[in-house]
Amino acid sequence: MRRPKLFSRNAQSSVRSLRHWFSFGTLTLTAFALLLLGKAEIAVIDRARTGAIDMLAPILDAMAQPARSFSHVFESIGELLDMHAELERLREENTRLVRWHSIATGLASENLALQQLSRLSVPPEPYAITGRVISNAGGPFVRNVLVNAGRRNGIRPGLSVVASTGFVGVVVDVGEFYARVLLLTDLNSQIPVVVQTTRDPALLSGDNSDRPRLLFLPQDAKVSTGDPVVTSGTGGVLPAGLPVGVITAVSATGVRVKPLVDWKRLEYIRILDYRLDDMIQPPRGSGRDFR
Repeated sequence: MRRPKLFSRNAQSSVRSLRHWFSFGTLTLTAFALLLLGKAEIAVIDRARTGAIDMLAPILDAMAQPARSFSHVFESIGELLDMHAELERLREENTRLVRWHSIATGLASENLALQQLSRLSVPPEPYAITGRVISNAGGPFVRNVLVNAGRRNGIRPGLSVVASTGFVGVVVDVGEFYARVLLLTDLNSQIPVVVQTTRDPALLSGDNSDRPRLLFLPQDAKVSTGDPVVTSGTGGVLPAGLPVGVITAVSATGVRVKPLVDWKRLEYIRILDYRLDDMIQPPRGSGRDFR
């Protein structure tokens, strides 16, 4: 009867041992499987993350596009503001440069006019008063100008007036601070002249046109276009040799002369005093500039 009990105990012990080994093997396999599974899950997760990023990248890019647009807009606005400020600065600088250029041009023209005026050779040497034209009374019926020098500067009626290029006219009216000059083109102007190349005397008569006429030429005068005309000094009213103009037309209706003076640009003039009694004592204010 004892022998079956011993057999039963051995069987139970074998079963427990087998169960332990099975548990140990199961645990080992499970650990190994878990290790492999962890490695596999890392690769799967990486692939899933990569796929998700690939899928979400266009969406994220589309969502980021407005932000980039706004950023570009703000940058463009900043650049426009900078450009506007730079443009305003350049405009101010250009305004200053234009103003200085105008001043420099005016000074250069004034200097050139005075240099040309100073080169005018008028024998004999007269006393001269330089002035500026302050009013031009040009029109269909009158050709005269006002200058800013008068009686207080020693100016009197009858004095001849020249510009840098030639004869202008004669002083006909004098105030304390101004003088009125009758231009050689005026209807009332009668200037004794001579054709320089042929020495033919004549009278230059104004008719309110830009081309006064030569009157009282000798019958045998042989003048032609291009001949220069100068003052003759006849009568002792005007000095001789002042350049007046050139002949531009010779026809049956008369001889026309183009004055050397550009009336539209007449700015500075010089009033010449040739009177012999003043050669000893210069008139008050002579030789001075009034501009």
